[in-house]
Parts: sequence; C-alpha cells; structure tokens
Amino acid sequence: MTQIWQEDRVVAVTKVQAGPCVVVQVKHNEKDGYQAVQLGYGTKKNKNIRKPQQGHYKKIKENNAKVNVDLAFLREFRDKNIEVKTGDIIDVSTFAVGDKISATGISKGRGFQGVVKKYGFHGHNSSHGTKDQVRMPGSAGATGPAHVFKGQRMPGRMGADRITVRNLEIIKVDEANNVLLIKGALPGAKNGLILISAVGQLKIKEEKAKVEEVKEEKIEAVKEDTVEVPVEQEVKKESAEKKEEESKEGEKEGNKNEVEEKSLTKEEKSEK
Repeated sequence: MTQIWQEDRVVAVTKVQAGPCVVVQVKHNEKDGYQAVQLGYGTKKNKNIRKPQQGHYKKIKENNAKVNVDLAFLREFRDKNIEVKTGDIIDVSTFAVGDKISATGISKGRGFQGVVKKYGFHGHNSSHGTKDQVRMPGSAGATGPAHVFKGQRMPGRMGADRITVRNLEIIKVDEANNVLLIKGALPGAKNGLILISAVGQLKIKEEKAKVEEVKEEKIEAVKEDTVEVPVEQEVKKESAEKKEEESKEGEKEGNKNEVEEKSLTKEEKSEK
C-alpha cells in the first residue's frame, strides 16, 4: 500500500498491476452450460506449462499472433452479455477514475490459531484461580447432549480463505504502466493474485488501437494536401517575385529605348 494526495487530504491506496489480460476462451450456454470469459495473465517458462494447456493456448495464436501464450494464471468471469473473442486484450483502459469495483483474493494464511486471535474471545481474568487458562475457550457446550454441536467456534486453521471486498473506488488509472490505484486495502499478501470486477461495458485494447490508426491516417492525408509554409519563407518569396517583375520591366524599357535609337539613326541617315 501507499498514499497519495487529493487536494488537501491524504488517501491510502493499494497499487495493483492490472493486466494486460488475454481472452483465452469464451464459454456459452449451448456448449458449456454457462456463460463466462476465461482470461489469462502473467508469463512463465514454456517448459513449465503442461501439454493440455499448451494445446488450449493454440487458439489464441490463431486469432492474434502477437499475443504471448506462455500464461501463468487462468481465471473465469461469469457474464451474460459477452462481446469478446479469443485473442482479445483487456487492460486498465476499461476502468475509469471513480468506478466502484469488487476485489476477490486469497487472504493471508495464519496457520493454526487459538480462539482469542481467531474469533476475538475475551479470555479469563488473570487473577483468581486461572492458572494456564487465560486464553482458553472455556466450556464447549451443555453436558446434556454429550457432544459438541457443528459450527462451534474452536481453535483451528486461520486465513487462506477466498474473500471479496466490495464498493472499492479507483483513485487513479495509469494506462502507460497498466497500474490501478485502489482506495483502501485488498485481501491477500504482496504479489498475490486479485480478481477485479465492475459493472459496465468492457473495452478491448485492439479496438482502441484501430481507432487511433484511422485517426493518424486521416491526419497524414490532410497534411499531404495542405503544406504549411513559414511566414519568413512567404515574405522572402514575395520579395523575390517583386524583384523578378522589376527586372523584367527594366529589360522591357531598355529594349524600347534601343528600338527608338535605331529608328532615329535610320531617319538621320535618310536626311543626310
């Protein structure tokens, strides 16, 4: 966790590396009995991936050859309205600041713990006749039934459970590094896997890239049609054109004077 400033207050946030995730499989009611999207995240060595999973990843290469298929994790998200296909990429651009999300993860494992730490039991007084009984659970039930009922809170393994925290708020989205800053704490230890879900339309990274390519092509086409010229060059061109016109006019006047002189010389010769 870390903290950031929002105007004049400090907000505690959790930094999450969210994606990019690859759509590995889309499940439908007709074939699988339910609708879900299977996403893959992370990378690991190809030699550590089992043969069935390697065959499962071949469909991704058929639809998107640029995607790395050496995936480390596979998780499913159930959704009724599925508009993605195998090979699509999903990153943090599908989220926005202020979105309410749910985060699911595996909590930290605490091992075998007593009732004071596990359930918050008060314990006994440490004064009157409580030798070695301060943190004990006490009576487990009535003597009549002569057995312990199911669900009785007793010492046992603590933690390592699947926990979902709802109504978390996204404070910042870093699209360049695929990082989300989420307000509050998330279940699990550092480097743990978190499943993030929200209500809204799912955005695909490839569609956004295609739109940007089309915009760039249009801009290039406009730039080819209209060439921008600096003001200084325009002024220089105008002055050069004026000088050329003046020189042409001077040449014309010089030619006229020569013609007049020639005509005069001919008349003078005739008079003589």
